[in-house]
Amino acid sequence: MNFSSVLLLFFVCNFFISCSSQSQSRSEELYSGHATKTPVSHQAYSELLQKYVSTQGKVNYKEFLKDSVALNQYLQTLSNNPPAETWSRAEQLAYWINAYNGFTLQLILRNYPLKSIKDIGSKIKIPFVNTPWDEKFIRIGQSRIDLNEIEHSILRQKFNEPRIHFAIVCASVSCPPLLNRAYTASDLNQQLNKQAHLFINDPSRNKIKPNQIQISKIFSWFKGDFTKKESLIGFLNKYSRVKINPDAQVSTLDYNWNLNE
Repeated sequence: MNFSSVLLLFFVCNFFISCSSQSQSRSEELYSGHATKTPVSHQAYSELLQKYVSTQGKVNYKEFLKDSVALNQYLQTLSNNPPAETWSRAEQLAYWINAYNGFTLQLILRNYPLKSIKDIGSKIKIPFVNTPWDEKFIRIGQSRIDLNEIEHSILRQKFNEPRIHFAIVCASVSCPPLLNRAYTASDLNQQLNKQAHLFINDPSRNKIKPNQIQISKIFSWFKGDFTKKESLIGFLNKYSRVKINPDAQVSTLDYNWNLNE
């Protein structure tokens, strides 16, 4: 290996170490110094969801606009009350799932009408920010973060809970259906199990036969999250009504980014 190759390898390694360190420090920062001892109530948010989200997870954004102030007030409560390590794991997890979904709804309402959340990227006038998931429009305590940080640096990294992928919703048709009530610590495990069953057994999102499965790209994008303890088919079989053979043929379906309305 020549000197230039060694130098390139050095910089690449340091880049990934730096990214990992920044991700970890960001997660720790959000839990230090400005946290709230008492978990927040998600009741106001739950009432909004029951009013504007169908049991199938479709959102009536046109009508929701009329109550955008109420949504903003709830999100302000989240902003002013960051979770503390003294909260239970379920309390923290419910907070962050609701934060991801709530701030996504706010982002859509601010830009509505639109065909897809991805259309917002072209409207962002911030250097080096090209997608709505990278825009730091979210305040948690004294930190400014984006949706990607909630998903990847907090939910995926801190909680090691694959079922979050059936709970967080990026406002698109192929995303999991948005639960029409808030996630709460007391019901969290039941809610996550229900969402897993609904998503995996929904033929518009996954087509499952014993010897052949066509599955959501979510299982491809985040395969590592689902296979830490078992195979992907082993994970799917915990929730699928149709039992999948271990040697079943696996392919993925196209992802529909149209708005979930």
